[in-house]
Amino acid sequence: MKHQKNMLCLGLAAVLSLSLLTACSGGNSAATPAPADTTAPTDTAAPADTTAPAGFTTVEEGKLHMSTNAAFPPYEMTTDAGGFEGIDVEVAGAIAEKLGLELVVDDMGFDAALTAVQTGQSDIAMAGITVTEERQEVMDFSESYATGIQVVIVKEDSPIETVDDLANADMIGCQKATTGYIYCSDTPENGGYGEDHVTAYETGAVAVQALVNSQVDAVVIDNEPAKAYVAANPSLKILDTEFAVEDYAIALQKGNTGLLEAVNAAMDELKADGTFQTIVDKYITAE
Repeated sequence: MKHQKNMLCLGLAAVLSLSLLTACSGGNSAATPAPADTTAPTDTAAPADTTAPAGFTTVEEGKLHMSTNAAFPPYEMTTDAGGFEGIDVEVAGAIAEKLGLELVVDDMGFDAALTAVQTGQSDIAMAGITVTEERQEVMDFSESYATGIQVVIVKEDSPIETVDDLANADMIGCQKATTGYIYCSDTPENGGYGEDHVTAYETGAVAVQALVNSQVDAVVIDNEPAKAYVAANPSLKILDTEFAVEDYAIALQKGNTGLLEAVNAAMDELKADGTFQTIVDKYITAE
């Protein structure tokens, strides 16, 4: 079937034996700094010496700015108190602490988060970001910290029973600017379904609501958010067949080699001392 070509191209080897993070939410909201809620996981207290370590600079002295889209549970989301939490948020906070910096979360749309790091308005971007050749041309990436799986959500009584059946869908819903949208909207010759058969939504939640309302026949989205959406909507299910397997990493401005090396070193330490896995286990229960 047409999709097999797509799957072969996307079957990237996992750097970790973790099947967790997923791609990201879409949107174009303006960046806003993390609120001064000292209970939020983002508010990692800076040490007395807030000068960035030698070898790299940050957009704001003593701080590490992370651009993200905080509407992608369990990776980045807002708290009732107005702060931020999630796997990516806590990992970024731990990295910042290793670097002697204070984390600041800048919440915006997914595509805006990528632009912010490209233009040097943020130091890093974390939002379940897939490493692609096109993105590597305009951004640098850390070592992959997880394998992401995209899946397909349909209604319980849907005639779409496998990924191959998506070729028969009248309309597929995706999050704007995500790899899921890129793959699905590509031409049939390239393994996609064509722009006329795909609708882009600002967030995954909006796309799923469109499915509930029968405005689309299926939604292609990342696995962990998919599980949360299906749990909240008993009329929906996730197909057994994976849509795509991808590598996820931290994005940085191209050429910022010093910060890239520092981030990679900090992540290596977080993996070695168990901090990274502890954060993951806090938000994702092993099945």
